[in-house]
Amino acid sequence: MTFGDSLVSAMRAVTANKLRSALTMLGVVIGVGSVIAMIGIGEGTKKKSLEELEVMGSNRITVSPNWQRGRGQSGNDASTLRMEDVERLKRNVPAIRHITGVVSSRWGGQSMVKFGANNKRTSVTGAEPQIRFIENATKMHSGTWWDEEDNELMNRKAVLGYTVYEELFGQDNAIGATVKINNQNFEVAGVVDFKGGTGWNNPDEQVYIPLRTAQNRLLGTKERLNMITLQAMDSTILEEVQRQVEDTLASTRRSATGEDLFRVFNQAESLQMIQTQSTLLSLLLAGIASVSLLVGGIGIMNIMLVSVTERTREIGLRKALGAKKDTVLVQFLLESVVMCLLGGAVGIVLGTFAVRIVADALQVPQVINATAVMIAFGFSMVVGVFFGLYPAVRASNLQPIEALRHE
Repeated sequence: MTFGDSLVSAMRAVTANKLRSALTMLGVVIGVGSVIAMIGIGEGTKKKSLEELEVMGSNRITVSPNWQRGRGQSGNDASTLRMEDVERLKRNVPAIRHITGVVSSRWGGQSMVKFGANNKRTSVTGAEPQIRFIENATKMHSGTWWDEEDNELMNRKAVLGYTVYEELFGQDNAIGATVKINNQNFEVAGVVDFKGGTGWNNPDEQVYIPLRTAQNRLLGTKERLNMITLQAMDSTILEEVQRQVEDTLASTRRSATGEDLFRVFNQAESLQMIQTQSTLLSLLLAGIASVSLLVGGIGIMNIMLVSVTERTREIGLRKALGAKKDTVLVQFLLESVVMCLLGGAVGIVLGTFAVRIVADALQVPQVINATAVMIAFGFSMVVGVFFGLYPAVRASNLQPIEALRHE
């Protein structure tokens, strides 16, 4: 009997009892589908996180006060950043492309922004005009950004994030309109185009006003800053720029015990953290889902052993007619492999379908990982060989006379 004949015979045996074969394959279907779905969802979540990080600006480094280390210091000097720190960084770190001090209402609670009968509680960010380059907010829906003169004169001008604009104005023109921020009048200078971010630092949910206006007229922080944010010349030198920033600030922002009163984060660290966490999560979920494949393999072994028992006389007759031991082994092994491969194929379809449904529900990109599909399908074949080998060997070792005498 040729390999092709054995394969046809295996297919007939699998389809002879369709319901039993379907139930046997169910574990493999669930296992393969789960692996593909879990890895796909994990990859989609990672992709969305990276996209959101890119939305908030590229090549970015953020300096914030290390409040825990600053406790117990006299006054606010030791525990907060100031504009003099921004100037010092400008002088000492030549690889900085853009830099600005930042104050924000989110450190003390969100601000109320009103226009007519509409209002929205959101974050108000005070910064220098360079913030639009650092946060990649140069593309405008309408209007323009306020400029350095507005900052120096402490003018009450505002640039709205797109979501804030929509909730206050709908699709009406907002340029030149007056909005109230914490009951103070501000003229709308521009509206940033939609960026699609999420989370606490979503640029679509921000209102940007000049730094000095925020410090002296709205938030009352005077010379103090909530953070300093900057953009390096190139992503390849982020770590070097971070080291220079740390060295520069360490000369003036250290406690009496020699501890830094600031913390520095760069975007590369955030990217690496997201990628590492997402990879670990995907592997964990895939490992859990793979248990279904093992359970499915045990089910296949069980059914194949039953099949060997049911077909003992058939095996004895075939051997009596000259069938070789290897031929019987290959046929029964092929039956196990065929069931696993059919289950794997159905699992791929269901897993892909599950990725699309769950991704839409979670609002993350639909990512079908081709490597995961191939690994899951290949693993299903390995399961078929591994768990089908013992029943096949048992069938091939039956003696013709004993098999024919079997009731």
